[in-house]
Amino acid sequence: MRDYVFLDEEIWFPEYEYADDNGLLAIGGDLSVERLILAYQNGIFPWYGKEDPILWWAPDPRFVLFLKDFHLTKKQRKQMEKARFHITENHCFEKVVELCASVKRKSQENHSDTWITPEMQKAYANLHKHHIAHSVEVWTQTSQNREETPVTHSFDSETYYLAGGLYGVLTPHVFCGESMFSLMPNASRAGLDYLVRKLEKAGHILIDCQIESPHFSRMGARNIPRQEFLDYLHGKNGEHTN
Repeated sequence: MRDYVFLDEEIWFPEYEYADDNGLLAIGGDLSVERLILAYQNGIFPWYGKEDPILWWAPDPRFVLFLKDFHLTKKQRKQMEKARFHITENHCFEKVVELCASVKRKSQENHSDTWITPEMQKAYANLHKHHIAHSVEVWTQTSQNREETPVTHSFDSETYYLAGGLYGVLTPHVFCGESMFSLMPNASRAGLDYLVRKLEKAGHILIDCQIESPHFSRMGARNIPRQEFLDYLHGKNGEHTN
């Protein structure tokens, strides 16, 4: 049986060779701002279920989206243009995280089986207060007719409804994407498209998608070795090379 590293109140992480084949690096500790900053600075992220202890991951390979490789279909872009989305940043961070946790996905049979627990929501809200975690909100003038009260805001005296969004952690060289949600087709894609263009203008190279998923693969994401990812994270790779 494998011996795992268990963390206590001291803020540290073991070397990467302690990670198992799935990328599980350590267990326990807390979700303090200080520990989360140290984690993201070193390519480590928390991911665990509601009944689990805190699990810390540093997978190899790492699933990333190089900004220059990002693409959407012509149909998706036409639908986005037709929807006339209005996009904001950090306008309602905590609501975005809440909806990322509550909106049911096709792959999520049990609505309650989200890794974004109340504890995680509070932790990322604290990161947001320190200007480390950020959100992108996508708004539309079309109500989604959901049972709960919709999130609205007025832009130029017109009422808009929150239709999608995403959030993540911004490091000096990499945006670490955490989760996204959509209440209508292409809303989260519109938010990601906005984020990609914003990061490109700021000189960033990639978005960390953490673990492989077909959804992001279709938009250009791919696996790279963990060490290559860490080089980008620490600003050692000045350009994207194939």
